[in-house]
Amino acid sequence: MTAAASLIPGFEDFVRNGGPERRAEAARRIAELFFQGAARLRSDHVDLFDGILIDLVPYVATIARAELAERFSLLANAPRSLVGQLARENEILVAGPVLRRSPVLEEQVLLEVARLKGQGHLLAMAERKTLSPVLTDVMVHRGDREVVRRTAGNAGAMFSEKGFVELIKRGTRDAVLTLTVGRRDDLPEPRLKELLAGSLDVVRRRLFDVVKPDRQAAIRQALSEILGSPEQLEKATHDFIPAQRAILALHKAGKLNEAALLGFAKQYAYEESIAALAALSGVSIPTLDQLISGDRHDPILIVGKAIGLEWATVRALIVLRLGPHRVPAPADLEAARVNFARLMASTAERVASFWKTR
Repeated sequence: MTAAASLIPGFEDFVRNGGPERRAEAARRIAELFFQGAARLRSDHVDLFDGILIDLVPYVATIARAELAERFSLLANAPRSLVGQLARENEILVAGPVLRRSPVLEEQVLLEVARLKGQGHLLAMAERKTLSPVLTDVMVHRGDREVVRRTAGNAGAMFSEKGFVELIKRGTRDAVLTLTVGRRDDLPEPRLKELLAGSLDVVRRRLFDVVKPDRQAAIRQALSEILGSPEQLEKATHDFIPAQRAILALHKAGKLNEAALLGFAKQYAYEESIAALAALSGVSIPTLDQLISGDRHDPILIVGKAIGLEWATVRALIVLRLGPHRVPAPADLEAARVNFARLMASTAERVASFWKTR
């Protein structure tokens, strides 16, 4: 207390006799003094500030604490105990900055936060420059879809065998996650094979298009082992030329309409469905293939509304994305139906018009 009093005139009075407002004022003044001299402070000086601020900062208003957390998160010699206290706060505005980037935040604190706090805290942690395998195990186990995607996409994150297994398991229900995991340089080839085995053909093709050349070779090898015959491998990575020819023939015969599209979708003829949808909408096949291979139904809803499709056809296209052996959750289908009904045709037409220019 004597050392602190020599640094800040009136400090003892602030602490002993002041109410919350005076203590908050003391915290702001002491923190500012720290920031001004941070580059010159010895470790024992930092410890002194740490011991003082950890008792005063809780009295500071939330917005002010968030500002302090932002500034402390950038310092390599920030007070460790105080930073840990900020990281444990329930208010994500305060905890977020130090969880995202503080270099002094200890692994044990990160693990405690990962195990006990909410998704906002996990999402902030997913942005750190590095994440240990022990930490990502917890994040992948507890995290929601966005947390897991962000963690898998962090180049500085490391994953244990258990972590990769969990990522692959969750990827069977999340095409975006599959693409993210498949692009990781540290994904072992046996795990790549497992990832591909649980993925849709359209996702496999999309992954093949976006990975590096050396990973493309690994994907081809894995698919050849999964599918067995060269014919099946060709089917998994083929182009749309045969489907385009079939659609052109239908068009010439005057039979290219919604009924034909619905028939293709019900037969799980993906290439013919995309080629027909492209011909009816004017959006290119590569663009539609890329849009529909994502994790959301929105592109199907938009194109369907833009060209006036009935819900039954749109629903069949949604089911088509998943393949013949997977059934979408009833709640997801109902949400898609409601969104399709609410979607304005004029809005859908504007978006489709933009896609036509791609």
